[in-house]
Amino acid sequence: MSNPAPQANTTASHDDVAVQTQQGLYIDATALSLHLPALEYRNNALYLEDVSINELAEHYDTPCYVYSKQAILDVYQAYADSFATLDHQICYAVKANSNLAVLGVLAEAGAGFDIVSRGELMRVLAAGGKASRVVFSGVGKAYEDIEYALNQGIACFNVESISELILINEVAQKLDKQAPISLRVNPDVDAKTHPYISTGLKDNKFGIAHEQALAVYEQAAGLSNIDIVGIDCHIGSQLTEVAPFIAAMNKVIELIHSLQEKGIELQHIDLGGGLGVRYIDESPVSIEDFAQALLPKLTELGLTVFFEPGRSIVANAGILLTRVEVLKPTKHKNFAIVDAAMNDLIRPALYQAQMAVIPNHLPAKGLDTDDMQPWDIVGAICETGDFLAKDRLLALATNDILAITGAGAYGFVMSSNYNSRPRSAEIMVSGDRHQLIRKRETIEDLYNDEVLWQN
Repeated sequence: MSNPAPQANTTASHDDVAVQTQQGLYIDATALSLHLPALEYRNNALYLEDVSINELAEHYDTPCYVYSKQAILDVYQAYADSFATLDHQICYAVKANSNLAVLGVLAEAGAGFDIVSRGELMRVLAAGGKASRVVFSGVGKAYEDIEYALNQGIACFNVESISELILINEVAQKLDKQAPISLRVNPDVDAKTHPYISTGLKDNKFGIAHEQALAVYEQAAGLSNIDIVGIDCHIGSQLTEVAPFIAAMNKVIELIHSLQEKGIELQHIDLGGGLGVRYIDESPVSIEDFAQALLPKLTELGLTVFFEPGRSIVANAGILLTRVEVLKPTKHKNFAIVDAAMNDLIRPALYQAQMAVIPNHLPAKGLDTDDMQPWDIVGAICETGDFLAKDRLLALATNDILAITGAGAYGFVMSSNYNSRPRSAEIMVSGDRHQLIRKRETIEDLYNDEVLWQN
């Protein structure tokens, strides 16, 4: 016997699709189209750009990640337009989504890239990106990483520790090169986000403490193969307010003035990324308002400005399609077991992230609460934490296709083969065209490189 549906206090029509969970959380499919402009219902069926979700599911099977090319370009262009009055470089954070097709689209649009590994740099170059537009972040750069990046001619290393600074100098000496660097300064600013993605507090592993930065810059100035070119700051991810950015920027500008007094002149200021997106009901600051808040002081500063957005460019350009395999109503909970799982999308389990679940078709009876039930959307992995969404009011049947939105960032890139599950396919849509941009793994792929023990 299934649970009784909670009473919805919103009247909805085809043009105003609002549903409510037991927790009082609203998911508005029409409003979602305002922040997922490529996703919409047409004649009661869901489309991404001009391709039906049903066509994608039939052609590529599920689960699969699908990205809108135009949605990616639109957000990138919004950044470029908002900061057009400044000498600036938008360096897309590759860690958010590193598929070659995604990188290639952004490279063609003129983007730079923020990387955290040699592998990400190799991906950028393979996708047509220019090393001269790459900044190398991350706390654990190895000798081989630094050597490779120097030989490729990257724009800058964002240095996170004194030992890293010394290592970069040693590698540059061996190669007879000058290594361009900035220091990643930890301003001890609360980003007011999930603790796992807050990076600018003194308790976090990232960056050099603000109060130590001046001394470290002076040390860098004395190293033979170091070229000081900038200063960097990144305080966290999924920030929905501009105040933490302004607080961090003010502390960095204060430090720039102190450096100038010491005779250390910089070429750029890097304010990192982290601008949040709307997954369900968040209200993040717009890119335009974000720019307007920062422009006055940045214009006065007169330096080239780098930004490192990732999530805000690709999150709402992507969806994860999954099929309902089993419906399991119980006395206390209704479970919809789907073919995607936490190995495909770990954000809900790892961050307690709330991501919208949009049905491929609207209910035949409309939003009649008698036809809808609260469901937990779960996978088949042997973990209680294997869930994609909880308490979502939906009218479900087996074989229904669901679109989990906001999946363009930290989706496939964080997927795994737990329980020996192959990773899903990735697809890109442009207008009425769709293309496979990563083939689905097979089970045989998972153990092809393994070798039995020989007695």
